[in-house]
Amino acid sequence: MRLRLPSLTAIAAAIAVLTLAGTGCGPAGPGDSVRDDDAAPRKRAASMTRHERSDQSSRSDQSDRNDLSEWKLVWSDEFRGAAHQSPDRTKWGFERGGEPKWGNHEWQYYTDRPANASLDGRGNLAVTARHERLRGMKCGVGPCDITSARLTTKGKFARAYGRFEARIKIPKGQGLWPAFWMLGANADKVTWPANGEIDVMEALGREPGTAHGAIHGPGYVIQGLERHTALPRGGSLADGFHTYRIDWTPDTVTWYLDGKTYGNACKNQLRRGQKWVFDHPHYLLLNLAVGGDWPGPPDRSTPFPARMLVDYVRVYAPRR
Repeated sequence: MRLRLPSLTAIAAAIAVLTLAGTGCGPAGPGDSVRDDDAAPRKRAASMTRHERSDQSSRSDQSDRNDLSEWKLVWSDEFRGAAHQSPDRTKWGFERGGEPKWGNHEWQYYTDRPANASLDGRGNLAVTARHERLRGMKCGVGPCDITSARLTTKGKFARAYGRFEARIKIPKGQGLWPAFWMLGANADKVTWPANGEIDVMEALGREPGTAHGAIHGPGYVIQGLERHTALPRGGSLADGFHTYRIDWTPDTVTWYLDGKTYGNACKNQLRRGQKWVFDHPHYLLLNLAVGGDWPGPPDRSTPFPARMLVDYVRVYAPRR
């Protein structure tokens, strides 16, 4: 989850180019959103049943499954269980608290309560942001009256290289910032961004038609190597479930939306002073942030409670 506010012109240009992008990698050029900025501060490191999901999403998922012969499943969570049950604690932990822990001037206070993260009884994880104030909440930014959840596999699962994907229905609304992302598992030995960050999916609730992917490392901190894509005909990612995925090799990270490639970031695109740090295991994170430097604060139009629904998270290794 990044620290910068991109210009609308830059995003529009990137979408126009990267929606058609293939998987080839060349040296960094004018279209690559990269800049040297290693002095940035440490940053923060909807409901539908399966039968109700759109035909379009189902077709995309079917296309995505057709190439699974090249992969073997090595880790997953399908979020099966009774409603209001906490997610599997053998797979997920929680990061709790408010700013200044996250570094993006976010408004939410993360908890480990089922009210903020629990199964919905329909095969989904519901990550819920609520407009409420709890006893003991302390926040460095905002009115401290929003709770949410941030789940992580740190210390439980991490992997280098493979296919990482989740099927998610994002919320829409001013100030909402859902994300599915990864951080280097050596975070306790080196400071961010030297451990690396891979954003599989970020979205802004005020612009729910656009998905953002990025990597961040030394020399490309506030604005990393970024890729963006938008649904056709003004569609909204908040209207249904969509599959967000990366394929990660030693030299390349490639982003997919509903099985279709929309961009990549490559080791040979880095410039002088930038370092490729995607050569070691990363762990997974799911969170719904509210407010912050990029999405801006919520307002009276923001719907609370706001929910990010996660159908599954799956990790595959290449089948050799």
